[in-house]
Amino acid sequence: MNDPMTRTARDLRTRDIGSRSLRTRDLRIPDLPARAALLTLGLASAAAAAHAAPAVSTFGPLRNRLMPRLAGQGRPDHVALTFDDGPDHLSTPHFLRLLDDRGVRATFFLLGSMAVRSPGLAREIAAAGHEVALHGWAHRPLPLRHPRAARDDLARGRDLLADVLGEPPRLFRPPYGLMTTGTHLACRALDLVPVLWTAWGEDWRARATPRSVHDTVMGSLRGGGTVLLHDSDCTSATGSWRATLGALPRLLDTFAARGWETGPLRDHGGPSGGRRRAFYSE
Repeated sequence: MNDPMTRTARDLRTRDIGSRSLRTRDLRIPDLPARAALLTLGLASAAAAAHAAPAVSTFGPLRNRLMPRLAGQGRPDHVALTFDDGPDHLSTPHFLRLLDDRGVRATFFLLGSMAVRSPGLAREIAAAGHEVALHGWAHRPLPLRHPRAARDDLARGRDLLADVLGEPPRLFRPPYGLMTTGTHLACRALDLVPVLWTAWGEDWRARATPRSVHDTVMGSLRGGGTVLLHDSDCTSATGSWRATLGALPRLLDTFAARGWETGPLRDHGGPSGGRRRAFYSE
């Protein structure tokens, strides 16, 4: 890496520019204070890089190939249906009714900041047989937060859901799918298993339609995949959840036509076929 902030005094001792050789004494760098400052900057830069390094998981094709467990790949005859950003008293009940009518269960990744406003709806999701998971407390990118603040966010959300539901969630999906080293460590400390997705519907956009959501999901979904949709517009374009709700019946029909069972992540198994191995065993 050629980042000048990571160079130490050793890097600067000799560097040729044309025919002239620059040495440490030519740069007039004060001995100890400047070297200490350079070292501090280097360590800080390295720490920041380490904190954000796993953000490579953001890139779907690479994630699906190299990190199938994190991506949410399961048994090939199953599709995991997941929803983010609820519970929303304006929209989530519509999804619950539709799923109940179709006899389908899903995984709902709840925001603590939403669940604290609608704890009864969070309990209704669980009582209907759906899996409740954590989406954090606030919908903010974790790489932009100090590792301690990120851990506190996860702990706050986990503790709230444990109080509301009587047991803590096991799965966690970071906002925007951005993982960091600190997030992985926090998940391990809090007994949370991070899971992202293999296909999404881009249903947060103002221009999303039922057809666009369906076609976007099916453009990348394969058997064993995990689908990301949203049952709330709290972080999306106003009213965008209606396109998701409109797309859902056709999506379920398409899954069935391809021979895929639809259900929550707890029934998804792993790439090797085990029902719980990929998401619940450490």
